[in-house]
Order: sequence, then structure tokens, then C-alpha cells
Amino acid sequence: MVNDELSALKASFDRAKAFLNAGDPKMAEDLCRKALSQVSNGEPNTQVLLCVALIRQGKSGSAVKRLKHTLRMFPDFAPAHEELGNALLAQNKPEKALACFEKAIDLNPKNTSALITLGQIFKGLGRNEEAQEIYQTVLELDPIQEKLATATQLFYKGNTEEAEKICREALQEKPDDVNGLKLLASIASKMEQKEDAIILLQRAVELKPKFAGAWAELAEALSDTDEFGKALDAAQRVIQLQPNLPFGFMLRGTILGQSGNHEGAIKAYREALKIEPNHIGSNMGLGNTLKTIGDYEESVSAYKKVIEVQPFFAEAYWSLANLKTYQFDQKEITQMEDHIENPEIPDGNKAFLHIALANAKEKENLFDEAWHHFDAGAFMRRKDEVYDSVQTQTTHDALIEVFNKEFINEKRNLGHQSQAPIFIVGLPRSGSTLIEQILASHTQVEGTKELPDLSLLTRKLTKSKPRGIKFPNAALEMNNDEFIEYGESYLTTTKRHRTGSPYFIDKMPNNFANIGFLKLILPNAKIINACRHPLDSCISSYKQLFYKGQSWSYDLFEIGEYYLEYDRMMRHWHNLFPGEIMDFHYESVLEKQEIETKKLLDFCGLEWEEQCLKFYETKRSINTASSEQVRQPIYKGAMYAWKNYESHIGELIETLSPLLNGLNDDAKPQSLRK
Repeated sequence: MVNDELSALKASFDRAKAFLNAGDPKMAEDLCRKALSQVSNGEPNTQVLLCVALIRQGKSGSAVKRLKHTLRMFPDFAPAHEELGNALLAQNKPEKALACFEKAIDLNPKNTSALITLGQIFKGLGRNEEAQEIYQTVLELDPIQEKLATATQLFYKGNTEEAEKICREALQEKPDDVNGLKLLASIASKMEQKEDAIILLQRAVELKPKFAGAWAELAEALSDTDEFGKALDAAQRVIQLQPNLPFGFMLRGTILGQSGNHEGAIKAYREALKIEPNHIGSNMGLGNTLKTIGDYEESVSAYKKVIEVQPFFAEAYWSLANLKTYQFDQKEITQMEDHIENPEIPDGNKAFLHIALANAKEKENLFDEAWHHFDAGAFMRRKDEVYDSVQTQTTHDALIEVFNKEFINEKRNLGHQSQAPIFIVGLPRSGSTLIEQILASHTQVEGTKELPDLSLLTRKLTKSKPRGIKFPNAALEMNNDEFIEYGESYLTTTKRHRTGSPYFIDKMPNNFANIGFLKLILPNAKIINACRHPLDSCISSYKQLFYKGQSWSYDLFEIGEYYLEYDRMMRHWHNLFPGEIMDFHYESVLEKQEIETKKLLDFCGLEWEEQCLKFYETKRSINTASSEQVRQPIYKGAMYAWKNYESHIGELIETLSPLLNGLNDDAKPQSLRK
């Protein structure tokens, strides 16, 4: 190759590798293919990088074919042997992969990554002595690398505790290893220890100021703790280090969106797309932000751009379905059905396709077909979730034990006396967004979003008490002054979401579990419990893929148990705070909109305003699955929608029967009617 060709190929290779390292294997694939189309000899480094991108997309079959072809041309190219082994492992063929790694090591005996994987294959095949010999070799070559590689693999398999242990061992030997610091930070973030992650990442960028990946993770961690100014500064460092790549601008868009600056977010995403118009992450971020502000047509265009660029990108189909009002055409339905049958698409991605298809079938009233896809999607997602129903019950037992009548009566008037907060609690998909939109249409009330502040305060309380005393027991250790201090802290941290209205809404549904703590630090706060028919509430959650959390919602039995736990907690709070919590029933507002709206405003101490009946005309950002639905007038079609699936939910009906038996006959399943 001439020098110009070599230079261009290296530039393309470096750019593709940057996309791959940033978690965008599709863009890396496209760049590699484009580069290879312009050279004559199938340059092996780019071929192998292309195959790594294919493997990360779940296309191991395509990678195997290409790598075998590459090895026919370059039989002694060690990276190709190693990646062929990785592709075969992805196909669950460890015996065949073993020979590839052995060949890679023959060609490069100091290849620690190949040695580590070979050792794991030996161990998986029960050849423990050979595995031990391999691990000993790696330890002699690079003990830190061996430990970090093992920790990384454990982390990606979901074994965070063991990964953390091994990573800490490595850092004890080499405290300034920036890759180790970054990995430990990723583990801390996964375990919701954001403050620890920030400290680790700050150390990593201090040691290596040009470490763009660490700056990016630092920006994300800071944003997750609502340190938006600092997060934007970190994102700016990514932009400065990688001005010709879209990642820094995409990150800036994400942070601005999280902070509520949606116009700024859109501008940042468009800057990213000027650099790389086909960038998946930036197009998805743009679509999500446009959806949040109610720009339906433009959000659809952004999602369709993703599908045009990457027809296999399942989340884009789901995002269209998640608009709730989008109608798939037959071509799109056929595409999704074909993708589901594609063995190279991982189950985690197929979950998105199943739920999108289910929504399409539901709109055609093909309820049996729809349920098949809802069920399949939930099953696939459940495999990636961790949920322990016993832990939920234990947590609720502790809350009930701590926040009892005696403790509440002793401490109930010590908190901050502000009447500004209005809390909407309950389960997801139970009408909370509708309640918020009605209230936010009032001139005295400001809608915000699902705020994490109350939950963060419970963590702060745990950290402030002696080691081993965790929330809720930590509440028993609070002195009288702390109740008003924690109420003041909540009001201070939530100011960033407010613009000055007398009242504001916190719509975090999961706050239902912490009502006892909430009423002690903010005794005058209004609390509205979003209620819906138990089966509608549960089925609507089952049909939804949540961005994060709600891990109980992908199994019908677990959903039923969780609903009973929610009901148990709400009965406890009603008993402790009679008349201080309003149950707002979704079905009632559909039938008697004006009457129920007046009751809602009265409970909140608000004067009647006619525009609360025309909530769908209120222009504001809404970042939930119901965003498009509450921009339309009251629609009764979702009431008792569970009846469409009654023949499929016998297990759920049985679990909820203690509650369902108390309903009127027209609200009961056929099996429970007299």
C-alpha cells in the first residue's frame, strides 16, 4: 500500500476503535467495512477489529466466517486466532475455541488476555491442573493484568461482589493503575455507590488527564448525583480530547436532558450528529428528548433514522412502540418478526422486539398474539434482572416496625413545616402521570419529574449514623433537630427543578415505601396515592420495559407478590396518617373527570381552575411512558384492559384474589364471580 493509503487506513482504524471502546460496535463495524472496501489486501488488523465489533453485536456467526477467511490469507496473525476463539465461545463451542487460543499463544506467548481466557476454558471443561498452570504463567507475566481481566469478566457476568474483591486486591498492589480505578468505579456505580465512583474516577483523571473514557464515566456519575455543572465540565474535557468524535457532545446532551435543559440537549445531540450523522446513540438521545418535550413527529424521525442506519437495533423499534400512539406498518412488523428469528441477535435485544411487536398486535386487537410477545419479552428481560421478593418483604417489615404509631406520635411535628411539596406515589403505570399533568395545569403548581431526593436522604441518614445502623433503623437514632434539617435538605436539593411556583410535584412512585420518613421530615406535604384496578396496574407494568429499576415487573407471580406488598404498606400508612393520604382512583377520573379533579384540587388546598380539565393542552416536558397519552383528552380504552388477557393471567389472578374478591362483580375476573 502507498503511504497515503496506509495513513487513511490507520485513521479509519483508530476512529473505529474509538467507537468500539465507547460502546458503539455498529459504528465501528461500518467504519471498518468502509476502510476495507478501499484497500486491496484485506488488511488483517482492520479485519479483526471488524470481527470484534460483530461479536459485540451478537453476530458471532458472521465473525467466524470472516475470521476463517482472514486466517487463510494471514495464517500466522495471532489476534485473528484469538478473536476466532472468542467468536466460538460466543457460540458456546469451548472445545473448538480452545485450539484457537492455543494457536494464538504459540504465536505470542506473552498474550495475557488469550492466556486468561484459555485458563477459563480449561476450568470450565474440568481440566483444573491445566487451568492452574495457565494462571501461574499469567501471574508471572503480569499479576495486575490477570486480576483486572478476571474482575472485568466477573463484572460483566453480574458477579459484582467478587469483581470488587479482586479489583481491590489488584489496586492494593498497584494503587495508581488507572484501568483498575476505572473498573472499580464502574463496579461502584453498578452498586449505586455513586459518590465512591466519583472519587475513584477523579483519581484516575488526575493520574491520566487525557483518559477520555474516565472523564466520560466521571461525567455520567456526576450527572447521576445531580452534580450537573461538574458533569458538564467533565463532558467538556471529553469534547476537548476527542473533538472529531460525537461522544462528548452526546454525553453533554444526556446531561443537559437529565438536568431539564431539553433545548440545550437537542442542540448538543445535533452537534454530535454534525460530526457523525449516523451515530446511533446521538440519534436515540435526540429522539428521546424530542419525545419528552412532545415533538412527536421529530422523535419518530430520529428513531426511524436509527433503524435506517442499523435495522437490527431493537431499542429503536421499542422506542417507537413506547410512544404508545405510533402505528407500525406491515413492513416494520415483518422486519421485527424476522429479527426475532435471527439467532445472532441476543435475547436482551429481542426483548425490545417482542414488546414492540406485542404493542403492534394489541392495536390490531390480536390479543393472544400480543400476549405471546409480551410474555416472551418479559421472560427475556427477567433473565437480566436481579430481584428478591423475600428481601422486599423484609425491608417492608422493618419499615412497619420502625414507623409505628408510638414513634410517629412522638416525632410527628418536628419536621419542616413547608406545604410546597406534593408527592404522587404508587406503582408505575397506575395513573401517576395523569395526576401530575392535571395538577401541573394549575397556575400555582409546578411539575418536575420522578425525583430521587427522598431516597438519597435515606442513604444520607444511614451514612450519618454509626456503622451497621441502616435505614429505616437509622431513623430511630435521629435527634429532634435532624427532622427539620432533613426536611430543609429535601427542599434545598429539589430547588434545581423549580422555577418559583408555590407548590411542586415529586412523582417518584417508589416513595410509597418511605411515607413514614417523609411525613416526619415534611409533615405538611400532600401525598396522593395513584390507584388503579390491581390487574390493570400489574398487567400494564408487565407490558412495559423500564429503563432501570422495577425488576419485580417481569414475572407475573413476582408482580402479584409486589402488589400485595405495596397494598400492605399503603394500609399501614393510612392507619398511621388517617385522612392525610388521598387515594386517587384512575377509573374514577375516567368516569367523573370534573368531580374527581375538584376533589384532587381540594385535597391539595388549591382553588378551582378550569384549565385542569384540559390538562392535555399544558405544554411541559414529560419523561415517562405515558407522555403522549396525557397530551390527549381522557381516553377510557385503558380501563379494565386486563380483560383482554384474562385467559393468560390465571396465576396473577390467584395471587391477587384476596384483593380482587372485595371488588364489585363487574370488576372481578370470571373465575372469582359468584
